[in-house]
Amino acid sequence: MTPHDPKNGATMAERPFVLLSVATSIDGYIDDASAERLLLSNAADFDRVDRVRAESDAILVGGNTLRSDNPRLLVNSEQRRAARVAAGRPAYPLKVTVTANGDLPRGLNFWHFGGEKVVYTTDAAASKLRDTLDGLAEVVATGEAVDFGAVLDDLAGRGVRRLMVEGGGRIHTQFLAQGLADEIQLAVAPLLVGEAGAPRFVYPAAFPGGSAHRMLLLGVETVGDVVLLRYAPKGS
Repeated sequence: MTPHDPKNGATMAERPFVLLSVATSIDGYIDDASAERLLLSNAADFDRVDRVRAESDAILVGGNTLRSDNPRLLVNSEQRRAARVAAGRPAYPLKVTVTANGDLPRGLNFWHFGGEKVVYTTDAAASKLRDTLDGLAEVVATGEAVDFGAVLDDLAGRGVRRLMVEGGGRIHTQFLAQGLADEIQLAVAPLLVGEAGAPRFVYPAAFPGGSAHRMLLLGVETVGDVVLLRYAPKGS
């Protein structure tokens, strides 16, 4: 794959459609404070998420989530992978992560399963990451800080038209605060977490339009005991 330089405007392609996918408790948490991951979704909703992954060109998850959950981030259905290949696409979407500090160990599951991977980071952390991940992932520096707009521009240049963002909360917050999200798929589980320090879907930020801005409701669906809400953050 030809490297891209997002800082130098290497691509003018249209940015991907950005879909934020998240499961929360009723009180807005995406996990509890224990060492074990809290499973908020049910089997049917996990299968729905797998379908959404299969429909995407790339899946993005933050470095904190990689370290805390150690996910593989795959399309699990063999039939869905086969359908992607039959359509001339890779079996797995491009796997994407972002990190400001570059602290992403080589042994994480993310690097060793699925297809191609790319990491977006800062100028300061890029060299360390290239050494750590040599042969496992492409590393792209976006400047003094991780520039999410530059990330989308670079992904567009790689042919990504639909990006699924799976968090965590600080990643979702950045996309929403910068007005970069086109859809939210919010699965609400019938649980209350209520633990200080537990991670949340979003954190305090200056969101476009402020607290009076109303998102456009795209649909409501029950998936077992989970309610799926679909919103367009930018409104109508």
